[in-house]
Amino acid sequence: MTHPIYNFSAGPAVMPQAVLKEAHAHFLNYQQSGMSVMELSHRSALFEQILADAEASLRRLMAIPDNYKVLFVQGGASLQFSMVPLNLAHTNRVAYIDSGSWSQKAIAEAKKHVEVTVLASSADVNYSELPQVNIVEDTYDYVHITTNNTIEGTAFLELPRMNDKTILVADMSSNILSSTYNVTDFGLIYAGAQKNIGPAGVTIVIVRDDLIQTQPLLPTMLSYDTYATANSMYNTPPTFAIYMAKLVLEWLEAEGGVALMEERNRAKAERLYRFIDESDFYTSPVAPTSRSLTNIPFLTASPTLDKQFTQEAAAAGLVNLEGHRSVGGMRASLYNAMPLAGVDALIDFMSVFAKKNQLMEVSRG
Repeated sequence: MTHPIYNFSAGPAVMPQAVLKEAHAHFLNYQQSGMSVMELSHRSALFEQILADAEASLRRLMAIPDNYKVLFVQGGASLQFSMVPLNLAHTNRVAYIDSGSWSQKAIAEAKKHVEVTVLASSADVNYSELPQVNIVEDTYDYVHITTNNTIEGTAFLELPRMNDKTILVADMSSNILSSTYNVTDFGLIYAGAQKNIGPAGVTIVIVRDDLIQTQPLLPTMLSYDTYATANSMYNTPPTFAIYMAKLVLEWLEAEGGVALMEERNRAKAERLYRFIDESDFYTSPVAPTSRSLTNIPFLTASPTLDKQFTQEAAAAGLVNLEGHRSVGGMRASLYNAMPLAGVDALIDFMSVFAKKNQLMEVSRG
């Protein structure tokens, strides 16, 4: 009997088995149409219903008010690094909180278009903790935040407060639907799908109506107004990615919603953090007050042991535990679809690996 495979990839990431089985059933013949769901025209009634169902499910899960549009776009969160300033920067004053690699990329793109103020940064401590910004008193067109830092393993579970004239914009790619946020605290939220929503290929944008304006000088596909006016179907959208997102969103509802997911994710993360903190073999590079619930980096005593760990873990069915190439070490991504059994299997392996290598060090000594 083969052991199960647990996929700890940061993205594209593990998906719910129930969703994959349902998609498999519809792959060749969707709702007796005689066509695969991948073959459906985006103008067909069948796909229009898929799109409507996906949006309705997301609205229920996140309690999205009627005065916010839900857009399905392409280009990943990386395209939003440009779309946000191009659409929202009207006075040419915007601000960013620099909490890691993805914040840096967003800042670099925004600087190509507008004047950027970096309100705070934790670069001086190698992003091992969150920068401190409690209240934003100055006025900007928007303040941008990355709610979860996939590479560094930190997360804003409490948000900085804005003044009345400044909106908060969030890159929520890696913890959307896994931690509870109030949509009305934001003017705009964007998230690549490939963590908690589905496969890569579609990006969700949730944007307040009054922030969507006609931008005649913008390229058509870089304007939020294009997507809002055409119900995300100005051109052919990523139909299969949207279909898979619909299934995942419906699965999340059936499982009990975002609050229950956060409870489960907190339990998974606390179990792994507790093991790391109590170990004399593994260390966490992240300050306890800043730790992510979804992306957990950890280290052994050396890069050589780290490499050995990931190789032996993969052979044991614990795959994609390598840390990001920019930081090394290991990283366990515990998105919504990762079961508690996967975390327990990882901890069991970590325990065995530590004991084996500690004994080897003793024997060498």
